[in-house]
Amino acid sequence: MAVQFELEGKLIIASDCASTQSLNTSFFGSAHEGKKDKLELQPEEALYLMDVRNAECTSKGKPVSFNTLAAKFDSKKFLARYFCYRDWRDRGLIARPISEAEGNYGRSPVVRYPSSDFECPRVRSVGLFFRDDLMSIIDDDGEGQALYNSHWLGQYGTYKSKKHGRLLKLDAYETLFLMKHGGYKTNVTQKRLETEAKKRRRDFSALYDVYEDLRLRGFVVKTGFKFGTHFRLYFPGASPSLETGEWVHSRHVIQVFPRDSKLLISEWARAIRVAHGVKKTFILAIPGVKKEARAELDFLLYHRQHGAPETPKADKPKYVMLALSEEEEIGGEELARAIEKAKELGLDLLLGICDRETSVTCYRVKRVELPKSRYEYYEIEWSQP
Repeated sequence: MAVQFELEGKLIIASDCASTQSLNTSFFGSAHEGKKDKLELQPEEALYLMDVRNAECTSKGKPVSFNTLAAKFDSKKFLARYFCYRDWRDRGLIARPISEAEGNYGRSPVVRYPSSDFECPRVRSVGLFFRDDLMSIIDDDGEGQALYNSHWLGQYGTYKSKKHGRLLKLDAYETLFLMKHGGYKTNVTQKRLETEAKKRRRDFSALYDVYEDLRLRGFVVKTGFKFGTHFRLYFPGASPSLETGEWVHSRHVIQVFPRDSKLLISEWARAIRVAHGVKKTFILAIPGVKKEARAELDFLLYHRQHGAPETPKADKPKYVMLALSEEEEIGGEELARAIEKAKELGLDLLLGICDRETSVTCYRVKRVELPKSRYEYYEIEWSQP
């Protein structure tokens, strides 16, 4: 016999004994107004049961279709939320309303990165800044080699062939960093450099802030252009001058996502998949000042332990999900709030992205602990739950 429930205004209620027993066993619904003989279903639960398990919904004795029921609850990203819920349930796993979240579940691992204070070298040479190229040149062979070999600042010679050429090329971030911290002088002032850079890149200040923050923590930060991201990252101690002569390959790339910016989900996800494809860890950097606002999260997700599905009766949720659509934009502030709320709950954030074919791709967000850092950093990885 199919599960049955009734649409009563804005409430979806299951009251017959066979249906409530079946729903309870599978962890659908919650007690209606404290009455154990009645269960109240969330819209996603009811629609899933109708869509996948042939449940029947009625209103005043008349059948209610999927679209009729969905129309009662249509809201922002409703279908994305429904298909993300369905995907989780189809995996044999349990998803519960975010309204049930309480306390800190203590299941959110932190990734700890090493860091060391960086003492910037003093630069004696006077460089030439090229405004259209956003790059400066130091043509002092000795100092150019020293800055590159000892601190991996700029590019001496040619990429992967430092003996081919005698110039040190510094991008705008490296140039500004050395001007601020190493007394580097060029044909333009620091203020003029920043003005010219902002003409070309409106987000230059945000990118530079992240570059500076990481450089001061001892990391080497270089362009991520080849990988479709803002920067690639090397941990403290990395050097282009190895005795073996082999080139050092980065294992991490960084995308800067300021709180006041927005990005189409499909473009943002593409950068993560590219990083995953070249076996690099994708790091999201969120600069800017925190704002107090409510986080929009969708579901508490139970996973597996020792191969068996976890349940609300015996276990704690492992993830909290934010459901998104391929075609929508997400803002840096919105994502930052969701991550912060997941951190408060002690759960990993899982981003569920529903594409135009209603297939769902999941990305797991893990917080990076970086001592003395001014900003927030998160590892984001493609996940197959």
